[in-house]
Amino acid sequence: ALLGPPEVNITPCQNCINVTIKLPSSHFREKGKLLSLIDIYEELYYEITLKSQDEVHKRPREKTTQEVFSTVIEELYPNRNYCVSVEVTASLNKNSIPSAWKCVPSDMEAQPGYQVVAVAGAVCVSLIIAAALKCMHAGGFFLQNKSLPHALV
Repeated sequence: ALLGPPEVNITPCQNCINVTIKLPSSHFREKGKLLSLIDIYEELYYEITLKSQDEVHKRPREKTTQEVFSTVIEELYPNRNYCVSVEVTASLNKNSIPSAWKCVPSDMEAQPGYQVVAVAGAVCVSLIIAAALKCMHAGGFFLQNKSLPHALV
């Protein structure tokens, strides 16, 4: 029987990628219940292949006993596209289908600094507008709350 492909989701973090893996489902049933691959094999191995612009790197094989789990790939270069594919095998079954490539665009990097700059910019603009309105009000550009002379009524 072929194992896979697993379900893979990736989210960017600061110079890293968080990879969430959901093991493929099995087609085996016991007493009407669909068995998971963990039920069948107890432990499985997964291998992550990381692809960037100029290189493909297979990471060391890891072991899992969970149906859904996450791992973090760290020490990545900023402003670079990365793609990830995951392959799941068992000690008794090496036949597997790797997941489709999932990619993180380089400009999607999690950089909280941008939000801070945007909020600070909005606050500054608001303060400048408020100050300008205050000056115009003081200079008499807006109708003051004074009663008009009788001749103008």
